[in-house]
Amino acid sequence: MTHFRAGAFGVCAAFLLALAGLAGWPRTWLVVRDAQGLRYAFVVQQQPRFSLAWTHSVEKENWVETFRIDQGSIALVSTRFKTFGAGVPDHAGHETRLENGWVVMDGIDRIVDPLAVQAAAAERYRMRYGGRWFALSRPGEAPILTFAVRRAPVIAMWRGMVGAWRAPDTGKP
Repeated sequence: MTHFRAGAFGVCAAFLLALAGLAGWPRTWLVVRDAQGLRYAFVVQQQPRFSLAWTHSVEKENWVETFRIDQGSIALVSTRFKTFGAGVPDHAGHETRLENGWVVMDGIDRIVDPLAVQAAAAERYRMRYGGRWFALSRPGEAPILTFAVRRAPVIAMWRGMVGAWRAPDTGKP
């Protein structure tokens, strides 16, 4: 019986040491911060992209911008919207086309790191990452959100990982 306890203790100790090593291992993260601190943290995978969607404050139409995380930076790669209007560029990328009722501009490739967004509740800001949509706007004062790529250990990103796990999927843009 004593032999079994010593073996079990060794396995548990090895597991805890491996877990501690994993928690301290630095990874590359997409982090979303607001005035209260870290809101979301996502491990950056190969070929990572994320999108921000909102309702344009003047045109009252959806707008979606897609970003790529490349070599530790965030780059705007495409934008799509329903109508031209106030503050809308006539071209931004290498290709502009109509697609299913959307004006799509691809090939923008503009570095925007860090990216700051004021997520007003009336504009219903959302973020898509890893196939899920996350609400960014909240009632009341519009938070200023900062999106950035950071290298940090898992333990430093714990709060943002939990925030992402707990956030409900808001569905389509």
